[in-house]
Amino acid sequence: MGMHEHLTVLLLLLSLYAPGTFVKATALPDLPRVVTLSEDTVPGALVAEVTVSCSNMSGSPNITLDSIKPDHPFNPIAISADPTSATMFRAEVTLSAGVELDARRVNQYTLTLRAACPGEDEVEEQLFVRVTLGQVLRCDTPFTSAGGDVVQVLADVAPRTPLYAVLPQPLGGLTFRLRNHNTPLTLTRRGLVLAPDNGFDPSKDTQTFRLEIEVMDRHGHNCSGAVTVEVLPSRRPRVTFPEPHRSVTMTEGIGPLEVVTQVHASGENVRYAILAPMAPMLFTIDEVTGEIRSTRRLEVARAHLLIRAYNALHPEDHTTATVNVTVQGTDHWAPRCVPAIFVSQVPETMSPGSTLVTLRCTDSTGTDECLHYALEGPPASRSHFCMEGPRLKVNTTLDYDSEAMATMGFQFTATIVVTAGEQPPRSARVPVLVTVTPVNEFRPACPNSATFTVLETAAFGSVVGRVAGTDRDYPPDSLEYSLEGESGPAQPFSIDSRTGEIRVVGPLNCQRQKSHRLVVRLTDTRNDLDLAKRHSRLCDVSVRLQAVPDQVPVCTPEVQELRITAGSPGSRQPVTRLVCHGSPDGATLTHTIVGGNEDGCFRLEGNTVVYLPNDQVEPRTFVLLVEVWGGSGARRRSTVVALVVRVTPQSTPVPPSTTTQHTTLQKEPLVVTRTEVVWHPPAWFVAVLTISGTLLLATLGCMARSLLCRSRDPGKLFLGKSSWDVVEQSGGKEEQGHPHANSQGQFDGRAQDPRTGRDYLFNSVTGARRWI
Repeated sequence: MGMHEHLTVLLLLLSLYAPGTFVKATALPDLPRVVTLSEDTVPGALVAEVTVSCSNMSGSPNITLDSIKPDHPFNPIAISADPTSATMFRAEVTLSAGVELDARRVNQYTLTLRAACPGEDEVEEQLFVRVTLGQVLRCDTPFTSAGGDVVQVLADVAPRTPLYAVLPQPLGGLTFRLRNHNTPLTLTRRGLVLAPDNGFDPSKDTQTFRLEIEVMDRHGHNCSGAVTVEVLPSRRPRVTFPEPHRSVTMTEGIGPLEVVTQVHASGENVRYAILAPMAPMLFTIDEVTGEIRSTRRLEVARAHLLIRAYNALHPEDHTTATVNVTVQGTDHWAPRCVPAIFVSQVPETMSPGSTLVTLRCTDSTGTDECLHYALEGPPASRSHFCMEGPRLKVNTTLDYDSEAMATMGFQFTATIVVTAGEQPPRSARVPVLVTVTPVNEFRPACPNSATFTVLETAAFGSVVGRVAGTDRDYPPDSLEYSLEGESGPAQPFSIDSRTGEIRVVGPLNCQRQKSHRLVVRLTDTRNDLDLAKRHSRLCDVSVRLQAVPDQVPVCTPEVQELRITAGSPGSRQPVTRLVCHGSPDGATLTHTIVGGNEDGCFRLEGNTVVYLPNDQVEPRTFVLLVEVWGGSGARRRSTVVALVVRVTPQSTPVPPSTTTQHTTLQKEPLVVTRTEVVWHPPAWFVAVLTISGTLLLATLGCMARSLLCRSRDPGKLFLGKSSWDVVEQSGGKEEQGHPHANSQGQFDGRAQDPRTGRDYLFNSVTGARRWI
């Protein structure tokens, strides 16, 4: 078997045991990519062509098309072979039939293509299709449908109100044309359908108007449609006259601006106007109330008035009525009354049935037998007053303290009409004005709860509470407040005369008095014409004091260590200032030295510790205890501050002298304890240091012996040695004779030769002596 056959068998075995080792994947070399498509593209058009590459020539691949949107407008993939290569195929993506692209609704589709050649792995890539706006003009679907769009409006819509827009957002360069012209509606250049110039006729039932509209752009593209406008009857009530014809008869002699009659029409926002006659202008009408008044003194005449009533917001809603006015002449006088006008003030406590005035009226015959009396005016006046013959009486209670009375301004107006029973009837009018005056009827009432609690540490002016008294007289709750009983420093509270607020104006002490009983007087004001008629009431108010526990003063720091150098005797030397805080109310703290001040060298000035130097010459340490407290008596709370003061006397320099004075001072020994930090070296360091020191001493000893051996004057050496010994002995005696001359016990370098008696100075550094 040759080498080629062995290789073939080996490849066959590898393919059997590892079937997926040499399988290649299908490729989509053109993807991913983005394709742009206009929304004007016709159905069935080619969107994109994708190349599919297979590794073998076993057959055509299987390609599927998926999209994020299930209703995408694309056909399944169409596959065709590439004539240039047996392993290359073409996949075509086309638009579905009957589909219309709309870039405003969907402007991009994401398509997923999955391709797999026979015997190869599947590959997946994406194709992005962007939809752009087209050039074809499109109108909305309801407008272009067979029936067109429908709009419903009310008949009372204002003239030239926009009713419909052909395009919600019209583009520039569009032309709108109305195909049918048999309609009162108007089409504007921007495609707006407007109501008629005079509005719709509200008297008709449902009206229908159909408009056929064509839209064209500057490129000649067009679209058309229709809109139907249904006009529904108005839901608001129509303006109507319940009495369209009216006749009024009156006698001559009526003066200007007197009411002749009044018309009334039902509806909304009704206004009135006289249409005829325009001249002569004998009458005028109030456009709001419909009252018809004379413009001059009337004489015998006949007038036919045409009155128009209309809706002020919708003038097209109107109606008319006729009023016939007949002015007759008179041969007799109208009734004459005394008084001709009645103005009076009555108290609110006047009881019903009381007579306000009795008219004395006579007719043309001088009698009052055929006279009729009637009261005219607002409903409130006619309900509170009534007529009994010529007497005007109170009908109901005149309550000055009610809101209804305040709304009317505490006044009633009316007119008494006196009519004679002759033909034609003649009448006289007596105006009436009644003013109701207040009467102080009720006493003030105390509040239900009048107990307050306040902290004993409340600051000056703090509000304790408010006494809310009440009074039923008008104006309601108009009270003045005052405190009864003692006043002055002993009274820690005051009350606001207007608001009734109780405030703190003095010191409070819960230990001395836990509660205060106040008597508050409530006095009403402005409730009667007579200011002297005032009612008052005493109310008990309890104020409880809430104790505030005193806090222990806190000092920072609690222990201080101080070092000072004493000044000259008789001076004053500040040492430190204690910083302590007591209770939140800021009460004053007291400081006292309670220990450690044996010699009286310290004193307190407020919270400052002051040292008074004396003539001491030794350093001294004082441990002062300062007590700080706040409050007084049994409530005293204190703390103690410790001050360690080390006083060093002022040092005095010693002038040089040629003679040495030996003074023995008997003083008590001073024990000074000094704590120092000690370093404990490791053992190896101690061993190395010991060996090094031993070697150094041995070396120095050898050098000293060598020098001594070379010396030729033994007597001189002996003298120097003895002098050194004598110096050491004399120095020791000097130190014993003056144990406290130098606190450190150091040698001052002065000595005396015992043989010659001469004094000299010894330099401890160089070992040399200098004779004095």
